[in-house]
Amino acid sequence: MSSLVQSVDWLAIAPPTLTALVGLVVLVVDLFLGDDKKAVLGWVSVVGLAASALLLLPLLDGDRATFCLTGDAGACSYTADRFTLVIQFLVLGGALLAALLSVTALKDANKELPEGEFWFLLLSSAAGAALLPASRDLATLIVALEVASLPAFALVGIKHGDKKSSEAALKFFLSSVTATAVSLMGVSFVYATTGTLYLTEIADKIQHVDGQFHTLAQAGVVLTLVGFAFKTAAVPFHFWVPDTYVGAPLPIAAYLSVVGKAVGFSGLILVTVVAFPSYADVWGPALAALAALTMTVGNVGALRQQTTRAYSAVRLLAWSSVGQAGYLLVPIASAAYSKDGEKAIGSTVAYALMYAAVNLGAFAVAALVGRTRALNRISDYRGLYASNPLAALLLGFFLLCLAGLPPGIIGLFAKVTVFASAVDAGLGWLAVVMAVNVVIALFYYLQWTTLLFRAPEGEPEKHRVPAPLTAAIALTAVLGVALSGAPQLILRFSDTGLF
Repeated sequence: MSSLVQSVDWLAIAPPTLTALVGLVVLVVDLFLGDDKKAVLGWVSVVGLAASALLLLPLLDGDRATFCLTGDAGACSYTADRFTLVIQFLVLGGALLAALLSVTALKDANKELPEGEFWFLLLSSAAGAALLPASRDLATLIVALEVASLPAFALVGIKHGDKKSSEAALKFFLSSVTATAVSLMGVSFVYATTGTLYLTEIADKIQHVDGQFHTLAQAGVVLTLVGFAFKTAAVPFHFWVPDTYVGAPLPIAAYLSVVGKAVGFSGLILVTVVAFPSYADVWGPALAALAALTMTVGNVGALRQQTTRAYSAVRLLAWSSVGQAGYLLVPIASAAYSKDGEKAIGSTVAYALMYAAVNLGAFAVAALVGRTRALNRISDYRGLYASNPLAALLLGFFLLCLAGLPPGIIGLFAKVTVFASAVDAGLGWLAVVMAVNVVIALFYYLQWTTLLFRAPEGEPEKHRVPAPLTAAIALTAVLGVALSGAPQLILRFSDTGLF
């Protein structure tokens, strides 16, 4: 009788496992630390995330898989392949930068935010987010999605006595739980028609579903995609984004804008390209329509932000992130029509890496300005160059990257790559919609950029930059400049694919 015990490749699962273990250590150590020593928890978390990211290096020598069915090495629950490692790098790197922002934010909060709980929740969410791209069965995918999401709800509403924060967390929670419930129904339909949860087996068996179950299988495919579409902030599942970003602590808004999207898009890629390639005629048109709708609604929403409105800078970044999600959806939709789906997916990952670096940089400068201007209005950035020239230059660079204008070369190249994926797949109409939206986005990105260099109203206010915030801004700046100087570092993913 063959053994039912699955072997475990501990090296393959090391990055998310170490992140989770550091989270548990922080939770326990917090019980024994006095209030004056809680700051050490932040640095333990930063070191833990950096160590988890370094554990990706030994995995570069080849694909690894673990938790496989006995007797079937092709059906595994966890796979550390090229796609997994790139997304895990994005997730852990994004979480590390958010942690650096959080060190300063918690110190400035003056005990209003519970430090032990904050770091435990952030590390738990990062562990789930790192697990998701490696998941190769629907059960693990959904569990990883919820492990990444549930701590995020608490992080959004963690400000004591803040009604805005509590309201944002409630909206985020209710809409996310609804989307997850719909996805679970879809997973149950897929399991009922195929008899398996493993993505590779689903891809094979769903092609041979009995005719009377064909409609049920189609419904399962569509419903399964809903939960991941919510995480990507695709329209019409985007309504939680602006209020959530404004109500959450700024480092958490930055975390959700990058790591939350990485979770959604990696899950979406796995269920479409790996599990449901034979149903491309169902999800392809749906994602193409979602991409067009998402980028349009996001950019129009950002365009309508008033510069003097409270929290307008954060709201603009929130609506901008919705618009960017539309661009990220384009190559996934193109994969349904393209002969080389892997190349199209590579375009999404390349764009996501660019977006993560520069968007976190923009949030880092917003966190700097927010230390002296609590309402964080766009008008508060007027004359930033006079008080902090380097911060103004870097924010201008990050915004130009997001707009796709020089000197933000990487933003331009990434957009061209996404645009090309739509043209190559025969989706000319979607390429036209994207081109129109890029022009719309130029207005609000350039408006904010020019404001940085205008004469300040009154005496310019000096911004003191703490060391952790300096490190976060410096890291994102180095990444943005390096990628603009050598865009091939990430654009090669769009040429070679990832799977």
